[in-house]
Amino acid sequence: MSHTKVNYEDVEQVGNAMHFLGEPLETEQVGVTVARCDPGWNSRPHDHVDNEHEEVYVLIEGQATVVIDDEEVGMETGDAVWIPPESTRQIKNGDDESAFVLVSAPSISDDDGEGGDWPFVGLTG
Repeated sequence: MSHTKVNYEDVEQVGNAMHFLGEPLETEQVGVTVARCDPGWNSRPHDHVDNEHEEVYVLIEGQATVVIDDEEVGMETGDAVWIPPESTRQIKNGDDESAFVLVSAPSISDDDGEGGDWPFVGLTG
């Protein structure tokens, strides 16, 4: 099979918000999570120093705040924010439900001699 498909609603919810899709999708290098955040919900502050994953948070519904290294970043539907591995991050939801798509992957370093270019060809997002 050349692909894997899953509906996030079929994946068991963790921590009252998170649907981790990497394992059911059988991804090898990228993590994808859908976070449906109830009013007043907050994630735990954390970083990704240990696994060197950078993250992109895309708010697809509602409004919320992402705290990055103690800086509050206001998010509205359609906003995206990139977070480096060493930065502490936390989602703080407001009075209404919100929904994020969280994407994580290992950072690409210049150690490969490629000058930091993406290690694949074609359309990159």
